[in-house]
Amino acid sequence: MAITRDLRLADGRDLRIHDTGDGDTALVWHHGTPQTGALYEPLLGLARQRGFRLVSCARPGYGGSTPQPGRAVGSAASDLAHVADVLCLDRFAVMGSSSGGSHALACAALLPDRVTGVACFAAIAPFTGDDSWFAGMADDGALRAAMAGREARLRYAEQSEFDPATFTTADFEALSGTWEAMGVDAGTAGRAGPDGQVDDDIALVTPWAADLALVEAPVLLVQGEQDRVAPRTHAEQLARTLPQSEMWFRRDDGHISVLDACPEAMDWLLEVTRLLVE
Repeated sequence: MAITRDLRLADGRDLRIHDTGDGDTALVWHHGTPQTGALYEPLLGLARQRGFRLVSCARPGYGGSTPQPGRAVGSAASDLAHVADVLCLDRFAVMGSSSGGSHALACAALLPDRVTGVACFAAIAPFTGDDSWFAGMADDGALRAAMAGREARLRYAEQSEFDPATFTTADFEALSGTWEAMGVDAGTAGRAGPDGQVDDDIALVTPWAADLALVEAPVLLVQGEQDRVAPRTHAEQLARTLPQSEMWFRRDDGHISVLDACPEAMDWLLEVTRLLVE
């Protein structure tokens, strides 16, 4: 069970927060694109079993949070710092999936005194400006449209449809099984409007306003070898930037099924947090 509340920020925006409230160690979940930011199973159960207090913030444009056109990936850090202050969280681990992994890393770079560890599943690497950045993506239309600006990305949203080839058989099995709630949540986020997804995509193909070389916390990169959304090359790019990172390649996983490593990743975060305290 998570408590949901809206936090009014200094710039007048509302930020929706989901917080389980209980736990010895704080863990902030950064959701993917599109998602509402709500917490669901199996994340809730896995966190409860390990004594994590699980917190999530809906990024601007999602799940009740006010849109923020022009936001960068690094913009998530100031919002998270404010949330952490309100919730009295001094230090916390961060974890994210897909674009959520990117935002988790940016928060680690900009909040080095507060983030104790980072676990990313199928994270998108910073845009290089080179066409090879798109290599291996089954459908790169949205990100390419985002390069032309917000109006172009909004026009793309009006006529685009999900391409089933984006996901592997393992991904669809995960969405009909363990990670069914994630698929339901993505549908809810998509029906609410394009703002969150549009601004996520623009943020991914523009400067992040966060230097990953400044990340001090231990980083775990979990990557599916069959991923058609965030290809292996993105994980490899991140690993080159983050020499302290540990890489877990999963041979048979795609973009969603890679989340089946979530229990082990949470255990890893507990261990690095324990070592930090000692």
